[in-house]
Amino acid sequence: MKIAIWGDELAAWVTAACLARQGNQVMMVREKAGAGLIPDESSIRHEPGLMPTLQQQQANGHLLAVTADEAQSVNIHWLAMSPGCLGLAEKHITQLSQHAQQLLIINQSNFGLGASDRLSEQLDISRPQALAYIPDTLQQGSALAQFSSPNSLIIGCEDQQALLTLRTLLKPFTEQIKQILYMTAREAEFTKFAINGMLALRLGFINELANLADQVDVDIELVRQGMGSDDRIGQHYLNPGCGFGGQHFTQYIESLAALMSDKRRSTLLETVLSENEKQKELPFRKLWQHYRFDLRQRIITLWGVAFKPGITSIDNAPALRIIDALLAQGALIRLHDPEALSEIKLIYGDHPQLTYCQDPYTALDNSDALLLITEWSSYASPDYQQIKERMATPLIIDGRNLWEPEYLRQQGFIYHGVGRR
Repeated sequence: MKIAIWGDELAAWVTAACLARQGNQVMMVREKAGAGLIPDESSIRHEPGLMPTLQQQQANGHLLAVTADEAQSVNIHWLAMSPGCLGLAEKHITQLSQHAQQLLIINQSNFGLGASDRLSEQLDISRPQALAYIPDTLQQGSALAQFSSPNSLIIGCEDQQALLTLRTLLKPFTEQIKQILYMTAREAEFTKFAINGMLALRLGFINELANLADQVDVDIELVRQGMGSDDRIGQHYLNPGCGFGGQHFTQYIESLAALMSDKRRSTLLETVLSENEKQKELPFRKLWQHYRFDLRQRIITLWGVAFKPGITSIDNAPALRIIDALLAQGALIRLHDPEALSEIKLIYGDHPQLTYCQDPYTALDNSDALLLITEWSSYASPDYQQIKERMATPLIIDGRNLWEPEYLRQQGFIYHGVGRR
């Protein structure tokens, strides 16, 4: 099949790689003729397996760049555009509908509730033209594997011919799938909202419990295990820490919060978002209290600045809030992250209070505290003896509850976790 893909979101490139790998002719629509096919963006470069797959499919001719005019000869168009591009998407579909006798638009963009209805209004209903919506549920760090072998799939579409074409296109990826759910596009959009909202509520609730556990001398890890043992609850998204981040996830929660406030006068998710911003500063507050509210000229080491392990993105990352707070208090900061140092440097540059360290242990020399902010696997089992020997004060603030408190205290560390005792 021939498919034109519009957009530069991670989902666009993952979709292109997977469809091209199955022998389809995939055309990435570029704004200008002669523009390079694969951009050198960190989200693409560091997504496991993505860049090599794209390069291989480009080399064998299954993946190529086309202009918007050239894409008009294609009948299947996949939209994976950024959230603010709804108006541009409407414009593109209007132009496509005027030139195509038969047209299928597959929308995977995070435009929000009702967007697919707006896009469908640009189609020519006198011709066999239809739109389907597939929520973007891909997670950075495992996106290629998720698209290639999804556990479930939600499709919003009521046109039977469009569904037949879509099922045919996706058949190589769904032969082992557990469940495919069909609904209207609006219901699929709302489902995407509901999934993210539920995840945010679980994260917010476990963080509230962890903060309470700190005050009532309870170990939240044991409570978490107990909660997860109940089949009605399970273990997913029940890990307390210093807040969640990510651009699209946060945007979805903000959009749903606004919708709930407008339609229901509900402040439920607004409260979750507000409390999450406070939670991001939790490691800083624990540090500030330990040093009796004076951090001037203290050397503070941060391990991890990405908003989650396995990626380079720092969008809405807790590390940003913590760094800003430390800078305001006059602290000297040493940063280490396996992948995201270049991203953080784009924001802070050569700030005199910041040092970017390529080695995690060098970052600890004469340090007054180690703050663990992102739970990279390379941090899971460090050389504790070397950590202690390098630090001026063996103070650890574990913002992700990655380490075992009792063991660290036996090794002579001062340990503070999130709801741990």
